[in-house]
Amino acid sequence: MANLVNLESVSKSFGVGPLLDSVSLGVNEGDRIGVVGLNGGGKTTLLEVLAGLEPADDGRVSRSRGLRMAVVTQRTELPHGSTVRNAVIDPLGFESEHEWAADARVRSILDGLGITALGLDSVVSTMSGGERRRVALAAALIQDLELLVLDEPTNHLDVEGVRWLAEYLLARRSALVVVTHDRWFLDTVCNRTWEVVKGKVEQYEGGYADWIYARAERQRLADTLEEKRQNLARKELAWLRRGAPARTSKPRYRIEAAEALIADVPPLRDKVELLAFAKKRLGRTVIELEDTTLSIPDRVLVRDLTWRIGPGERIGLVGVNGSGKTTLLKLLAGERETETGKRIQGATVKIAHLSQELLDLDGSMRVLEAIEEVARRVVLGKYEMSASQLGERFGFSSQKQWTPVSDLSGGERRRLQLCRLLMAEPNVLLLDEPTNDLDIDTLQQLEDLLDSWAGTLVVISHDRYLVERVCDKVVALFGDGGLTDLPGGIEEYLKRRDSLRDRESAAAATPAAGKTPSNAADQRAARKELARLERRLEVLHKKEAELHAALAEAATEPDRLLKLDAELRAVLAEETDVEAAWMVAAEVVEG
Repeated sequence: MANLVNLESVSKSFGVGPLLDSVSLGVNEGDRIGVVGLNGGGKTTLLEVLAGLEPADDGRVSRSRGLRMAVVTQRTELPHGSTVRNAVIDPLGFESEHEWAADARVRSILDGLGITALGLDSVVSTMSGGERRRVALAAALIQDLELLVLDEPTNHLDVEGVRWLAEYLLARRSALVVVTHDRWFLDTVCNRTWEVVKGKVEQYEGGYADWIYARAERQRLADTLEEKRQNLARKELAWLRRGAPARTSKPRYRIEAAEALIADVPPLRDKVELLAFAKKRLGRTVIELEDTTLSIPDRVLVRDLTWRIGPGERIGLVGVNGSGKTTLLKLLAGERETETGKRIQGATVKIAHLSQELLDLDGSMRVLEAIEEVARRVVLGKYEMSASQLGERFGFSSQKQWTPVSDLSGGERRRLQLCRLLMAEPNVLLLDEPTNDLDIDTLQQLEDLLDSWAGTLVVISHDRYLVERVCDKVVALFGDGGLTDLPGGIEEYLKRRDSLRDRESAAAATPAAGKTPSNAADQRAARKELARLERRLEVLHKKEAELHAALAEAATEPDRLLKLDAELRAVLAEETDVEAAWMVAAEVVEG
């Protein structure tokens, strides 16, 4: 296996302490490496030194001759005045429109990252930061490369976009080094993990689950029994082992040892106890929308929606970018008026809304002063903490807490915003993309707090792992004016989105009434689509039969019955959608 990039005793610093201290490692063909670690710990610096964007202070960086590599970091800039076409299509050297339009790989990238919707003639400089990052990512993916180096590529993608990117990277043969806090993405894509910690890089085989196993085992050997009981990595390991058995593909430690490690870890949360406590704090009425219509200038987001959110509910809200999730959350928060119907809020409800906009704080305040301005002590579920202790939970060390707010980065300000919200002891949390700019350790701290938090929670997040971990229910906006309950969670959402695309593509192949019947090209496309749909139906029918058999076996297991029933309903719903798409495609084939 050929070596692509090699670092030998590399050091790099931008201040007093080194971010990289005599680091030696290499990237080979076929490697898909996930880079993890604390914010500010050197992950981006490692990527930039590896890619040649920053020189090493000491040591040697060598790359294979003629290495074809693309780098997309937070500092990547596209040429000023360029359009999407200039940045993405023109470097491929196509002479005419139909050449690239006929390339399935190019079309897949443009559609998968939402570039087509932006418009190929749109000027990049007028776009938002997230849109520019997507264009830069498309420009990198579209090339024939040996190595891709990506820094937080999932930050501006929705759940569906993250799934597409994972599948695309798995399908291509180029090596990958990626910094991301998206744990589902790490587990799905990566076969190796680098942890940047205190200037060193610890290397592990496997993705996120395997890394958590390794950390937990390492800490088990190093810590005392009581310290181990309180270790967050062990709680994370318990979550992984109690979930789907396929979460880890290459466990490096014996399963028996892992089970012993988590044998005395309590469940993540006692749902019955938390619900009872939530009812005492909130009463019966929390937030209710009755016959509500909500729209933006170009379309209706929801029409005649009735949605009653009860005490202790933990809801994940998903949908494609632009589907209206943020607008609906603002309506729940009372920051937007209803157009029809009414919004009802319980008398004891105290809402905290984490929006995507950064709060405007006095820049001369210290971090600790900004937290204590809300309260000096807080009780969150089973935890009672001082302002300083909560600040440490969100990555502000005792030294960092004396930093002026004006010196904080955007990510640090967002963490401070979340910290201040929790200090107010709300009983309803509305969180819009809370994982943005949080490293994995801080995410674990947030999830640990939410596990024991007794209140109502509504979360918008592209972080599939977070939604599955902290929410008990998932609802979706599909653009049809309604809010859809998804018993099968994120997996059901993605299947329904696939079915919608199947129907749309089949409908596009159907000739409109009164027009010329479909030509030979249309019929070939429809036959291909028909064959694909038939294969999908075979898979679904087999899955349905397996679920029926499993239901019969689980007659005396209520929890398993509920889970299997939800899976069966999701399969039956997808069968209906695929059959409808098959009928449309069959009509095109028949002419």
